[in-house]
Amino acid sequence: MPGRVEGKVALVTGGASGIGRACAERLAAEGAKVVVTDVQDEKGEAVAGALPEGLYLRHDVTDEDAWAKVVAATADRFGRLDILVNNAGIGLGGSVLEMSLADFRRQMAVNVEGVFLGVKHGLPLMRKSGDGGSIINMSSVAGLKGAASLAGYCASKGAVRLFTKAVALECAQAQDKVRVNSVHPGIIETPIWDTIIGTGGPGANAAPERSATLDAMAGMTVPLGMKGLPADIADGVLWLASAESRYVTGAELVIDGGFSVR
Repeated sequence: MPGRVEGKVALVTGGASGIGRACAERLAAEGAKVVVTDVQDEKGEAVAGALPEGLYLRHDVTDEDAWAKVVAATADRFGRLDILVNNAGIGLGGSVLEMSLADFRRQMAVNVEGVFLGVKHGLPLMRKSGDGGSIINMSSVAGLKGAASLAGYCASKGAVRLFTKAVALECAQAQDKVRVNSVHPGIIETPIWDTIIGTGGPGANAAPERSATLDAMAGMTVPLGMKGLPADIADGVLWLASAESRYVTGAELVIDGGFSVR
């Protein structure tokens, strides 16, 4: 069914590449006006420029003033906010004994504080229209189960999972028609893996060594026997953004080829 989010305004953080880019493109293809934010300016401008109605804004999600400005710019340009995809995140692997406190805090700042600030500043604009909306927070299967050498990442994504449920209840109590859900990707082909498994450079685009490593990982650990693609996550985000999921809030949408149930 085309036009599943026709006339809606979406804000996608970390939208310059990977899952964020796929979400921005999928929402736009179904009729949404999309604000793409990131710190990768050239890539972000290219993504937004290719959308029917897109706007790119440079945005450090750990900066509260930046959030206020992004939400204000969204209101100035489009007048409302219906869909917020808190997607921006980083993945830092390594033993808990070797990870520096600075890196642990940086990962928590981007992955958790960025989501908190998105809700804090995006929700008032979403409520203003009176039509409700959908907040979609990107967690991970690492937010559902532990993984060796990913303690910091698991901590951050687990926090997103429970933060989402608490905000969902808060919105339900307020009767503001805003639904809040988390998405939990598994082994998906995105640049975030470069800093988790040490392949390629940060921001690399489907480096051959990363792709081969993920193929091998998925073959051994994913029941469906293959890695996922950003489009697989974007399809789930679209469903949560649309009226088709009108009775879904506080839920975990796991998209992992069965990885988390093995």
